[in-house]
Amino acid sequence: MSERTVGVIGGSGLYEMEGLEGVEEHEVGTTYGEPSDKVVSGRIGDTRMLFLPRHGRGHRFPPHQINFRANLLALKQLGAEQVISVSAVGSMKESIAPGDMVVVDQFIDRTRNRPSTYFEDLGVVAHVELAEPVDAALANALYASAVEVGATVHRDATYVCIEGPQFSTRAESNLYRSWGVDVIGMTNLPEARLAREAELPYATLALATDYDCWHQGHASVTVEAVLEVMRKNIATAKDILRAVATRIPDPAQSPASSAMAHAVMTAPDRISDEARKKLEPLIGKYL
Repeated sequence: MSERTVGVIGGSGLYEMEGLEGVEEHEVGTTYGEPSDKVVSGRIGDTRMLFLPRHGRGHRFPPHQINFRANLLALKQLGAEQVISVSAVGSMKESIAPGDMVVVDQFIDRTRNRPSTYFEDLGVVAHVELAEPVDAALANALYASAVEVGATVHRDATYVCIEGPQFSTRAESNLYRSWGVDVIGMTNLPEARLAREAELPYATLALATDYDCWHQGHASVTVEAVLEVMRKNIATAKDILRAVATRIPDPAQSPASSAMAHAVMTAPDRISDEARKKLEPLIGKYL
């Protein structure tokens, strides 16, 4: 297998794991501002992994103030060919217990105040296809890796993303359950949307930490409860990342890798120099 480069967006400690060689830190700026933190790179076999703590080290940025655009673009600029999102979620089904792993394949967007596209205020219009927001091959690799390390893992799951930073009301939680969703979180959108515009195949490894507030038989979700389960989950997530490094798929086989080829609607001669400069890392090859 030729060398692969994978971006991993998740908690601050993910890169502190056995088997990671040649660890380096990278400070990178983008045309959309600064990412949440420095990126840590390292190698596991033939796979180069780029780790970016989504909330910054020390958990400084709430979900609605994360610069998602800069995070994805920083990883792309450092050579990421695809992205794995490691995310804490609440379970919306009895069958998904706190401590379980979930490989997501669909999203429902309930965010309100977040930039969700790179094509904004530039005089450039782009419409990217997003029917399948998760790359199937990368999701399959995550699932196989979770099974390999003995994790309890679920497939074919739908993630509803809320604005936060507050947790849901019980009425909201029950509404989302009536839609048939599997997990609830605050971070994977617009992340998945932007990954597609950045032509980065994307997959989510969700770590169930609680039953949200719908489950009357369990205490309502609290930060303390979430952190307790997260500490246990993170060790399993590291095992899965080590395992998935040996089975990363070829990004060239993913439709996401050429998602922008026919997405830009604006005539090239109507795209300003300023817009071209800002969008160069994303669609420069098409302009």
